[in-house]
Amino acid sequence: MRFAPSPTGMFHVGGARSALQNWIYAKQQGGVFVLRIEDTDAARNRPEWTEGILNALEWIGIARDTYEGPYFQSSYAEAHTAAAHELYTAGKAYYCDCTREQIQERAGAQFRGYDGFCRDRALGPGEGRALRFRTPDEGSTVVVDLVRGEPTFDNKLIEDFIIARGDGSAVFLLANVVDDMTMGITHVIRAEEHLPNTPKQQLLWSALGRTPPVWAHVPVVVNEKRQKLSKRRDKVALEQYRDEGYLADAMRNYLMLLGWAPSNDREIVPWSVIEDEFRLEEVNPSPAFFDEKKLRAFNGEYIRALSPEAFAEACRPWLTGTPVAPGGTPVAAPPWDPADYDPKVFDALAPHAQTRIALLAEIVPNVDFAFLSEPAVDEAAWAKAMKEGAADLLGAAVTAFETAAWDAESLKSTLEAVGAERGLKLGKAQAPIRVAVTGRSVGLPLFESLEVLGRDRTLARLRAALAKL
Repeated sequence: MRFAPSPTGMFHVGGARSALQNWIYAKQQGGVFVLRIEDTDAARNRPEWTEGILNALEWIGIARDTYEGPYFQSSYAEAHTAAAHELYTAGKAYYCDCTREQIQERAGAQFRGYDGFCRDRALGPGEGRALRFRTPDEGSTVVVDLVRGEPTFDNKLIEDFIIARGDGSAVFLLANVVDDMTMGITHVIRAEEHLPNTPKQQLLWSALGRTPPVWAHVPVVVNEKRQKLSKRRDKVALEQYRDEGYLADAMRNYLMLLGWAPSNDREIVPWSVIEDEFRLEEVNPSPAFFDEKKLRAFNGEYIRALSPEAFAEACRPWLTGTPVAPGGTPVAAPPWDPADYDPKVFDALAPHAQTRIALLAEIVPNVDFAFLSEPAVDEAAWAKAMKEGAADLLGAAVTAFETAAWDAESLKSTLEAVGAERGLKLGKAQAPIRVAVTGRSVGLPLFESLEVLGRDRTLARLRAALAKL
């Protein structure tokens, strides 16, 4: 099995899905997972993108000691050239000096691809002359696909496609085939978008005297409008999801559900179940909807399942402004002074936060009130909470809290009494208290938060709010 991404940008979630499928299938078959970096597009490739691919694979559980590589396509340039020459000398390829404009001019409005103009001109190699494969005039090419059955392509509808550019370098179609031959690749699992290339590649395998691999074209990943996920339009970078606080286990569980599902209508299952039950033959060929709302819900379930220690460790990058994973960029620094951060305070708040957040990045706005010298006030929440009567309530709460027992239950009872004296239910009574102390109208349980914050800091914030009013 091989996974062959191009280092031209952030790591696409669709690519991550294909990598996981290849990795699992290789393990199931007792084979080897090979990582090959297709780096022949020198104008777009950058070394940091390659490192990004390695780090992203590591993050979703494909550790560097579990696969071969990375190998680089550029290292096989001589083999590509040799294969192109072999096809030319055998009469299975020919040189062509037609420009795109000339081809389109000959075809006019009926353009359906290259017209074979140079097939019998017997041109030799030369500057600006591309090498085209001589597609058979008769018959058809059958692609045996573990996901799609046996799609059949009429050879006469396949143009004589280019296999080497005018400068002699191989194009993707030939380079990909030669690399797979060189590495002994027996199975190719890739996205559906590559299916139109497959009959051409299969013809090249046969022309070079080799048996094509087993193909499996998994469904394209689409957005809510059922459009293919696009880097220019959609959020597709695996690293972006990682840095927003999605857990690796949640992400890879969800990715494996794009076109396939475990038994008994289950979705959130241990990775061991996925490794055991995944079958290529069961992959649905229909487009797979990448539902970010569903992924977010998945992530929340995984967060709630963490042990307290694991949850604290998972939150650490957002609490300290450090990278989520090795090689990654640091996430945004938290808004408090590092000297004001107290791990013991966080540990006290963590159980309440763990049940409420769906992304790890959400931990900061939930706990920042405990580490800031004064709360970051949401002005809209302030305006809504601090209406007529708020000053009277805050003043009474200050007086009552000065002598109340400082535990969540006692604080709740105390505020209930203060509110009842003013004809307010607890929900109404606690709104100005929450905004005064935390700066927001929603957040962690109020009285548990006050208990952790402590009497002195709570009273200071209530008095400050009262003075502001």
